[in-house]
Amino acid sequence: MDRLGWGILFGTVFHILSWQPSQARNWVYPDSDPPNILLIYVDDLGYGDIGPYGNHLIETPNLDRLAGSGLKFTQAYAAAPLCSPSRAAMLTGKSTAQLGFEFVTKYPQDSFQWDDPEWLGKFEGKSLISPPYSLNLPLDEITIAEALKSQGYTTGIVGKWHVAAHNEVYKGWSKTHGPVQQGFDWAVETFGTHPYDRTQQLPVGDGMYPEDELTEKTREFLALNHTTPFFLLSSFYFVHTPLKKKIPWIFNKYKAKYPSDTPDEIIHYAVNVELMDHFVGRVLNQLEESGLEEETLVIFTSDNGGNPEIANNGGLRGSKWNLYEGGIRVPMIASWKGKIAPGTVNSHLISQIDFMPTFMDLSSSPDRLESWEGITIVPLLFDCSVDWPERSLSWHFPYYHPEGDEFYEVPKSIGVNDRYKSQTVPHSAWRQGDYKLLYFYETESVELYDLSMDSSESKDLSKEWPKITKRMTHDFREYMVKVKARIPKKSLE
Repeated sequence: MDRLGWGILFGTVFHILSWQPSQARNWVYPDSDPPNILLIYVDDLGYGDIGPYGNHLIETPNLDRLAGSGLKFTQAYAAAPLCSPSRAAMLTGKSTAQLGFEFVTKYPQDSFQWDDPEWLGKFEGKSLISPPYSLNLPLDEITIAEALKSQGYTTGIVGKWHVAAHNEVYKGWSKTHGPVQQGFDWAVETFGTHPYDRTQQLPVGDGMYPEDELTEKTREFLALNHTTPFFLLSSFYFVHTPLKKKIPWIFNKYKAKYPSDTPDEIIHYAVNVELMDHFVGRVLNQLEESGLEEETLVIFTSDNGGNPEIANNGGLRGSKWNLYEGGIRVPMIASWKGKIAPGTVNSHLISQIDFMPTFMDLSSSPDRLESWEGITIVPLLFDCSVDWPERSLSWHFPYYHPEGDEFYEVPKSIGVNDRYKSQTVPHSAWRQGDYKLLYFYETESVELYDLSMDSSESKDLSKEWPKITKRMTHDFREYMVKVKARIPKKSLE
């Protein structure tokens, strides 16, 4: 028997708790016409980095405006603690464990196998061997774009893709597994003004913001004469490192706001959050100028938690790269003029894998694939008091991070806003209601937290509450068997 006792089942029938649209029609959809959908998807934004989520230092007037006009979710989750798997899960409505897509994409030459000597060499000195990288989201996976296109939507994407092997340059779009091959009619590859654009980054004059091609192409799409409903994924590289730095007037403003001993990199990060907010504001302004506000559902969110060295994860433990709350709980705001009540807050448990069934529900499609793990959240958009089922969610990160020798150079402990990378070992997380279980593959150990009382995950209750721990471990194991999750192997196997 292997480390999780995968072959042992407990005689119960496994199910993924999902709320089928046909079972959820106790809400009233306020319009017979399918809405446009604008998904503004930013990169590495911490839970506490913007005004609507408690940040009083960084100026985010446009996101404040968006939250004031719509609905703020306080328990919204990315599907993974880093970019590629989170995006792949969001696009398909499936968990990373079910997809077998759990780490960031690499270059085509990084296509390893379990028994590849070069792959095995990466785990010298470690007790487990992680699954080889999944470089490309398979073309037979149905994406949100393909699903909505089948319902008559025009589909578009601008900016970051990052669910396929890099083409020529880091994060360059694949020619064989890019957005065009996955259902997007209108696709613009651009880094915008983010430093990934390797052209010269010129200083910006006082009181001025740089022009951002990613933003302007998003505006261009919104300004088109649309004769059908559209889905647009405006996929920003901000606020991922490297940070844009040649904007002295904003830097000096935050230099005066922050404590005198604040590292410059954190101040540069604040500059980049303000930049991101400015670009989002230009997109929202174009929506208004085009007269689309009453016809368009806008969702703003991030692909994972913030980088621990610079971001503010809002009092949550952990950060990007691990499955504590700081790595996976993210800001999420939904706005739809005249449909979503302004200034509302919702604390129900939702995930970005819910986008697929939600958007399809809004498109009036009666179809639902059994493989979708997400549930429709349409009722929550219009009524925060609606009865909501208790549900289960999974996260799976069977890797070591940082990669290479740097793993041994960083601290082992994972705290709250500790400002450093930590050693992340292969682990998974399983949430049921208020309880969250973390399973660590090296030690075959678990931690249990009650997030209703302890959102910072400071007190492990696994020993105090053995029955809950046993039940959740059992459910987690069954789930991993059901979805055929890729489990790290023992080094000597």
